Amino acid sequence: MSAEPLEIYLEPQDLERGLRQDVRAGLTAEAKWLPPKWFYDSRGSELFEEITRLPEYYPTRAERAVLAEHAPDVASLTGAKTLIELGSGSSEKTRLLLDAFTRRGGLGTFVPLDVSVSALLGSTAQIAADYPGLRVRGIVGDFTRQLDRLPTGGGRLVVFLGGTIGNLLPAERADFLAAMRAALEVGDWLLLGTDLVKDPSVIVPAYDDAAGVTAEFNRNVLYVINRELGADFDPEAFAHVAHWDPDHEWIEMRLRATRPMRVRVLDLTVEFAAGEELRTEVSAKFRPEGVAAELRDAGFAAAQFWTDPDGLFGVTLAQVR
Repeated sequence: MSAEPLEIYLEPQDLERGLRQDVRAGLTAEAKWLPPKWFYDSRGSELFEEITRLPEYYPTRAERAVLAEHAPDVASLTGAKTLIELGSGSSEKTRLLLDAFTRRGGLGTFVPLDVSVSALLGSTAQIAADYPGLRVRGIVGDFTRQLDRLPTGGGRLVVFLGGTIGNLLPAERADFLAAMRAALEVGDWLLLGTDLVKDPSVIVPAYDDAAGVTAEFNRNVLYVINRELGADFDPEAFAHVAHWDPDHEWIEMRLRATRPMRVRVLDLTVEFAAGEELRTEVSAKFRPEGVAAELRDAGFAAAQFWTDPDGLFGVTLAQVR
């Protein structure tokens, strides 16, 4: 069975408008910031795939270990008819779930949602070829805005992996989970991947690797803004910083100006002092009881919580109440 034509709810002009809004808001703030979603042009996506293979970057391996062990449990506990993946990318880890559902039987439809048309075209075609009995419906959309576009009907399992929920600030997480609950029905399921709080000596190197790949990934957002908005950032004049915030229990990735700079972007002239930092990502780390509480507040009941053998990464299976 071939993949169905993509359902597109996010056009290129929507992305450009969003980039303009974020750049204007973030670069005029007292403490400058940019959201991490703008890392991921084709080069950024390649760099992130490289990051996931680095020895320091444990989250991908740890989450894969959880799924390899417990995908059959997910299939048997949920009995899902439709599997929806948010921020799907290549859907590589999701194949562990698809394999388990295929062995069990009963799964009819796979719905990956991502902002990237090219990523979805490639992944949906490959999955449709590898799982010929499966209906594959790719949706081009933003998981923070287009959850109301998810297919309706009972027996749904939404998968949100990679610890991506940690890129949302607490209020944003609450809004996201509330919107997720509103898009689902009682009895539907959510499978959520969360990186766990641990010794910073393990966490920090995952965001500041010895080979400098994460530094290149971090600076890529400036190349994106130069290309898309005609800005004149000198990305190599910014140093990569990975800072552990023990009070919030999250990593902040930042870009630190190595000299005074004046950057022109949109109709703005943005001044950077030497040593001034631009926050590009927050990556929150979680405790199991905190995950369960945030899910409960949004109307989900945590049914299972699994970790890898080293307790680095958690995967929670929750059901809509």
